[in-house]
Amino acid sequence: MSLVALAVTSGVPHFELAMACDVFGVDRSDLVDPWYEFLVCGPDTAAVGDRFRLRTDAGLDQLVRADTVIVPACADADGDPPADLVDAVRAAHEAGARVASLCTGAFVLAAAGLLDGRRATTHWLHAAALAAKYPRVEVDPDVLYVDHGSVLTSAGKAAAMDLCLHLVRLDHGAAVANQVARRLVVPPHRAGGQAQFVATPLPERPDHPLGALLTWAMGRLDQPLTVEDLARRANMSSRHLARVFHDITGSTPLRWLLTQRIHRAQELLETTEDTVGAIAAATGMGTATTLRRHFNRTVGVSPDAYRRTFRGARPGGAA
Repeated sequence: MSLVALAVTSGVPHFELAMACDVFGVDRSDLVDPWYEFLVCGPDTAAVGDRFRLRTDAGLDQLVRADTVIVPACADADGDPPADLVDAVRAAHEAGARVASLCTGAFVLAAAGLLDGRRATTHWLHAAALAAKYPRVEVDPDVLYVDHGSVLTSAGKAAAMDLCLHLVRLDHGAAVANQVARRLVVPPHRAGGQAQFVATPLPERPDHPLGALLTWAMGRLDQPLTVEDLARRANMSSRHLARVFHDITGSTPLRWLLTQRIHRAQELLETTEDTVGAIAAATGMGTATTLRRHFNRTVGVSPDAYRRTFRGARPGGAA
C-alpha cells in the first residue's frame, strides 16, 4: 500500500488541503485495492485558515515514511515557509519520496532546494514572486502542472485537482483516475502543459490611464484592430502607447488584444454551438485556421478539445 502524507502547518488554506484529502484520503478500495494509506502530518496545534482546528495524524518528522508527500498552498506566500516544514520536506525527498506541491506550496519546495535548475509552476498571481525569490527556479506561469518524476508542482486552485488526479493516473492507471474524477464531478484529464485559462484582466479603476481604451477595444474584438487604431483612440503615439501598455499590463498592445480574442473564443466555445469558423469571425481572427493556430499556441489545446473539456460530450453540452 502506497503511503501519501499531507504536510501541513498552521494557517494552511482550505481549498487545496480539502482536494488532497478527498482524492487520497477517502477510501476508494472499491476501485482498486489497496487504495492509499493517508496521513496528515503537522503540529497538533495546526489550524485550517483562521476558522477550523485540524486533526493531524503524526508530526512532520513522519514525512520521511511516505512514498508521496503533498505540500498544499502556503498560509503566507509572501513570507518565508516554516523552517521545520522545509526541512521535513527536504528529508522526505532525500529518503526517496515523490514530492508534489499544490498552488503556492511550490515556495516550500523551492526553499528546500528541490526546484533548483528545474521548471516549475504555481498560481499565476504568485509566479513572478516565486521567480524573484528563487532565481534558480525556472518558473512557468502558463501551465497547469509540471512533472519531473520525483518532484511535481501545480498551478492554483482547480489545477491542484489536475495534479492530484495525475498522480492517481500514474499510480493506478487512467481508468481508476477517470472514475475518481467522475465521482468528484471534474474533468477526467487536463494535460499539464495546458494553459491556466486566465486572461489579462481589465483595470478595475474607472480613472485608470488605459481603462477607457481597453473597454472600447473589448467591445470591438470582432474588428481587425491595429496598434495604430488603439493609439489614435487613446490620443497617443504608437510608441508612447506601447510604453504605457507595458508599464501597466506587462504586455504589448497586440499581445493583450490577442489574449482578449482568445478569451472571447473560450467563452463562445463554452456557451454556444457556433462553429470554429463562426467564432473566428466573431473574435477578429478571420479564419478557423488562424484561430486554431493562435488558440493552440496560447491555450495549449485545440478549440475542439477545449470545448469537449469544458462542456462535456453529452447532448446539449451538459457538463
